[in-house]
Amino acid sequence: MPGPVRLAARALRLRCPHCGRGPLLRGWFTLLPRCAACGLSFERDEREDYWLGAYLLNFMVTEVVFAGLVLAVLLATWPEPAWSLLTWLGAAQMIVTPIVFYPFSKALWLAADLVFRPANAADFEAHGDEGQYSGGA
Repeated sequence: MPGPVRLAARALRLRCPHCGRGPLLRGWFTLLPRCAACGLSFERDEREDYWLGAYLLNFMVTEVVFAGLVLAVLLATWPEPAWSLLTWLGAAQMIVTPIVFYPFSKALWLAADLVFRPANAADFEAHGDEGQYSGGA
């Protein structure tokens, strides 16, 4: 089993965290049901709420990027902060960041799950609804 750093690196390349060969995505918002190379199911047994952690990770990254944006604008324009600029940049960033980070949050969540719950035989078994669920929003 690969270590946490290797799992995260594979996830950031949007590849299967388990083997690093198969792609994770069919499209930007559509997760494949399983790895084409090793057969790992990307759903990991919880159909209803498995991706809540990925959504939380996406939210946290969006907020941290926003805090960095606020700090950068305040430092760059102090002592007269550009509140109007910050409002518009902040609004645009709050829309763009979650969309851009969406597949990475899912990939990193899957990698983190594999760190704490390594893949077992059940993760490689075929399920009857493989083509239906895409892990979308």
